[in-house]
Amino acid sequence: MRADARKNYSHLLAVARDVVTEHGADASMRDIARRAGVGLATLLRHFPTREALFDALLRTNLDALTQKAGELETSNPPDEALVSWFREGVAFVHSYSGVVALMASAHEDPDSALYASCTAVHEAGARLLLRAQAEGTARADMDGADLFALMSALGWLVDQPSFAPRGDHLFHVITSAILTNAPSNDAKKARC
Repeated sequence: MRADARKNYSHLLAVARDVVTEHGADASMRDIARRAGVGLATLLRHFPTREALFDALLRTNLDALTQKAGELETSNPPDEALVSWFREGVAFVHSYSGVVALMASAHEDPDSALYASCTAVHEAGARLLLRAQAEGTARADMDGADLFALMSALGWLVDQPSFAPRGDHLFHVITSAILTNAPSNDAKKARC
């Protein structure tokens, strides 16, 4: 990609990130183009579909979440790695309103532009969970899909004004349900 095209692409992504942060997954492509100071055709030349735009927006975050799992897997005890990654995942799904539905449908559709990134995140979380289960520190009756569902649910909950103030408490309740050796709240706060 030429330098000017790369600059335009980066500008469109930055504007799209702002608009999607404000309006969630229902952000208007026209609004993104208008705010970027380009025509809709220019935006569509770079991102021919909404899914292509969201793929570009989310892929960086999803890939970082996958990489974080790998780092935690080699540097932390299994239960701590799982809880730390879970917190990162909740923060990510909370970052854009409506992203949970996009990721859930993309994970089920191999033709989706988001499929590979979503699958990698699911697999990374499942590996961390399996590692904690092998050590006996996580429930044996869960799998990666359950972990993603809990992460998604908590991300959605803390986006609701009535639950937002209870976000940390809800995080600890859910992680206590995942871990079999859930420490006291004081110890959890120190680790998380």
